[in-house]
Amino acid sequence: MIRGPAGESAPAGDPTVPLPIGGTAGPAGATRGRGQPQYQSPAGYRPRPRRVRRILRRTVVFLIALILLALVAFGALLAVTPSVGNARQLAKAQATVHHAVYPGPAVPARFAASLVATEDHRFYSEPGIDVFAIGRVAAGYLTGGGDQGGATLYQQLAKVLYTQGRSGLKVEAEQVALAIKLDMTYTKKQILRMYAGVVYFGNGYYGLAAASCGYFGVRPAGLSWPEAALLAGLVQGPTADDPVTHPATARAREAHVLGRLVATGVLTPAQATAAQAVPLATMLAHSGSSCTG
Repeated sequence: MIRGPAGESAPAGDPTVPLPIGGTAGPAGATRGRGQPQYQSPAGYRPRPRRVRRILRRTVVFLIALILLALVAFGALLAVTPSVGNARQLAKAQATVHHAVYPGPAVPARFAASLVATEDHRFYSEPGIDVFAIGRVAAGYLTGGGDQGGATLYQQLAKVLYTQGRSGLKVEAEQVALAIKLDMTYTKKQILRMYAGVVYFGNGYYGLAAASCGYFGVRPAGLSWPEAALLAGLVQGPTADDPVTHPATARAREAHVLGRLVATGVLTPAQATAAQAVPLATMLAHSGSSCTG
């Protein structure tokens, strides 16, 4: 006979076992008190799959809402910006003010390659804007880094034709919308021709034809690689990089453009080195003379 608690007896074979006062021992040494269950999470505990799915679902919904909001805002921006159907008329008006012929000659391959390589290497594939550059600029504003550059040739043309003399984040947003409209309205060749016809190259030269004749005494079709690279390097800082008044900075910009031509596979390193070796004095030997070629 087995004695139970308080001296009570239990028949043989009765599985009754005395219970300790205050609770029972749980798994892994955990104890349960009266009405106060205690549980320790095992090492390496991970959230349940259901909780993970709920977090992912909320994240996806937030991103979709953010994208839809951006699309609505961009659609509104497209609606309030003007049509670009008059872009060629505006380009002609600017050329007339600067005593330049419009439309000027077709943009030669060497200058086009130099300009695209240094200013907008995705020009032939982008829809008027470079989404990677826009993301970089947005990140710069958010982090306090300011404008990181990256305006496409479309955006630069929009600035010259539609927002000249204005600045700020709102104006840059307008230029983005106008750039997309320009891409939807004109061919790549037309954009390059309009751009080359109105952009300033320093030393009083507006348009590629005037700059090519004024600096080198040759028409655009006769530009060599070093001459084309030099002119393409001027569009960002036409006064500061003027080869007549600031030859050192002009050559530095030319070297940058030649480097971009190598990086984009247009020139070999040997070709770029040979172009950079041409003295600036040789290129400017016929500066200010009548245009030939």
